[in-house]
Amino acid sequence: MARINPDTLNLETRPIRTNKCQKTTKGGRTLSWSALVIVGDRNGHVGCGIGKARAIPDAIRKGEEAAKKNLIAVPIVGGTIPHELVVTEGAAEVMLKPASPGTGIVAGSSMRTILELAGIHDVLGKSLGSSNAANIAWATMKALRQLKRIEDVAHLRAKPVEELTPWVRKLQETTHVG
Repeated sequence: MARINPDTLNLETRPIRTNKCQKTTKGGRTLSWSALVIVGDRNGHVGCGIGKARAIPDAIRKGEEAAKKNLIAVPIVGGTIPHELVVTEGAAEVMLKPASPGTGIVAGSSMRTILELAGIHDVLGKSLGSSNAANIAWATMKALRQLKRIEDVAHLRAKPVEELTPWVRKLQETTHVG
């Protein structure tokens, strides 16, 4: 998959979680911070990264740089995801389902922020395993990577898009009217 150039996008940065770590040495305690950061353009591109440093602003900046390196393109159909999926990443298990227009993002934790910054407006999400924000973020990113575009699936099956998804036409008619 081709790498996405973050300089061409209008990215928004949102730190999700900061974590303090202390190391005790003979000379005293040494503090360091890690920051989980999400970047996205609210138009189908999102990335996630962790930065570690002695100060919170530096950790957030490093996390933002790491997130820009991990940008992915998310297929969006009428403001929602094209299909349902359940993904396991480590101890975290994430379920994502498409939702009808007007539902909003029904998800918690870091999953909500990732879906918002990706530009998805209507989706149902559930964290089934670990409640750790970082693990849920990685599982959600893995789920978004596994989403397939309707056109690609139709091409692989040698069928027209309308035959695979009759609901898409209805969805497109409701979004174009008004």
